[in-house]
Amino acid sequence: MEMNQSQRLPVPQQVAWEALNDTALLKQCIPGCESIEPDGENAYQLALTAAVGPVKARFKGRMALQDIQAPDSYTIQFDGQGGAAGFGKGSARVTLEPDGDETVLTYAVNAQVGGKIAQIGSRLVDAAARKMAEAFFTRFTEALAAPAPEEAEPQQDAAPDGGETQTTEEPKRKRSWTAWISKS
Repeated sequence: MEMNQSQRLPVPQQVAWEALNDTALLKQCIPGCESIEPDGENAYQLALTAAVGPVKARFKGRMALQDIQAPDSYTIQFDGQGGAAGFGKGSARVTLEPDGDETVLTYAVNAQVGGKIAQIGSRLVDAAARKMAEAFFTRFTEALAAPAPEEAEPQQDAAPDGGETQTTEEPKRKRSWTAWISKS
């Protein structure tokens, strides 16, 4: 199976790079992802549930980042086992190119599947892969485009003697989108 696609991200290249390396954010954006845990330098153990046609299975696998050229590109090597459902393995080349205040992410995936998943047929496998990629990029783009939490509004406090009210402002805190994402 081969898949090539480009996606416009509404953030500068460095922000996109940091987001692609934020495991908490990725866990929220990858459909069916249950966990992403470090497993050595630039390597991770993953668990996710995926459905391909009539076959639904829990996959456990490993991904490793290679050929890292921050903040421009890397290659993801991956393999996963889904028990009786089969397996998947392959690589994905991911590149980021700045385009004004935005970034164009391009990826090229080359993967092989085996077991029951392979018996389903390449059209269903390709359709399921494209659907997962579309769901990931929808979630990922929404997370990147999410506005920072609203600034604190001035509050009206009643004076202790029942007189005039005073306006006090809460201290403004600068919060990054990653802090906002990790709390949701």
